[in-house]
Amino acid sequence: MKFCIITHVVHTEANHKFYGYSPYINEMNIWLKNVDEVVVVAPKENFSLSPIHESYSHSSIEFIKVKKFNALTFSAKLKAFFSVLKNCILIYKAMKKADHIHLRCPGNVGLLGCIVQLFFPKKQKTAKYAGNWDPKSKQPLSYRFQKWILSSTFFTKNMQVLVYGEWENQTKNIKPFFTATYSENQKQNVALRPFSEPLKFLFVGALSPGKQPIYAINLVQKLIEKKKECSLEIFGDGIEKTKLENYIIENKLKELVFLKGNQSLETIKLAYCKSHFVILPSKSEGWPKVIAEAMFWGCLPIVSKVSCLPSMLNKGNRGILLEMNLDHDVSQIEQLIDNETIYLERTTNAMNWSRKYTTDFFESEIKTLLQVK
Repeated sequence: MKFCIITHVVHTEANHKFYGYSPYINEMNIWLKNVDEVVVVAPKENFSLSPIHESYSHSSIEFIKVKKFNALTFSAKLKAFFSVLKNCILIYKAMKKADHIHLRCPGNVGLLGCIVQLFFPKKQKTAKYAGNWDPKSKQPLSYRFQKWILSSTFFTKNMQVLVYGEWENQTKNIKPFFTATYSENQKQNVALRPFSEPLKFLFVGALSPGKQPIYAINLVQKLIEKKKECSLEIFGDGIEKTKLENYIIENKLKELVFLKGNQSLETIKLAYCKSHFVILPSKSEGWPKVIAEAMFWGCLPIVSKVSCLPSMLNKGNRGILLEMNLDHDVSQIEQLIDNETIYLERTTNAMNWSRKYTTDFFESEIKTLLQVK
């Protein structure tokens, strides 16, 4: 089987391998176990590798570079027109020689893939919509268009669309799905952390306005002011880093709030195993792997009510759902801290739920999608 991936993920080439964002690459490597040849259609740049990058594990990969584009200014729109035209031609040629077409959405390249795939109604296709599928959420026009065209069984033929969460009134080609990080063999016993030791909080993700890491700091800061013995470790990098550094210094939090930068999956796993809570006050999510991973290792999630997070947390029975009102949210956390029995119960519920979604289960589901025996 020749498997064609259309994605916006930016790649680089090093040591005769193609590297990209590790959560995406690790997931794709599970898909690629079941195919003979791979064609990757994606942007490619020169950048330095870091712990958040990984390479494809396949012996037969053809890489087709497409141009990144935006339409924020008039000149950008003009350039984008020619980039879009060229990209569509490249995508069409790649799809034409493929046995299976796989789209990664939402994104600019995925948007073009959604359009070009219309010319191949008989080919087997899958699309992974890694964003928020909630029909009621406010999203950019390009995202709404991708959701509409993927959902349309009139325009889009022979396509299974993988989305996060279960939503009402969906077309027959929409399939609730998940993402996995750990295998069955990694299900070693984990000792839950009692409150006899100082409370440890985590934030893992991009330091961006959308992820709102400052709100995680605000929560822990308020708890410290209320004489709760706790600390916060922040893993990740991004445009908010300087702002966070300044806030930590100005509020004299250097001994209690720590910026750890990008780290390897193993380092973050050890952090999950030592921490009581992980905080994700994000404005939008697809399937937040950070939360599923933390739950796997007995680290209780404190999250915003977006996308499938309320479902993942079973309306709060597997963690805390934030109202994004600081005083109210701090009060929620305090109530849980004051009742260790409920904390341990929710943590156990979270761990048991997360451990159903292993890479072994994921691989068996992928085989079904690819119709591999």
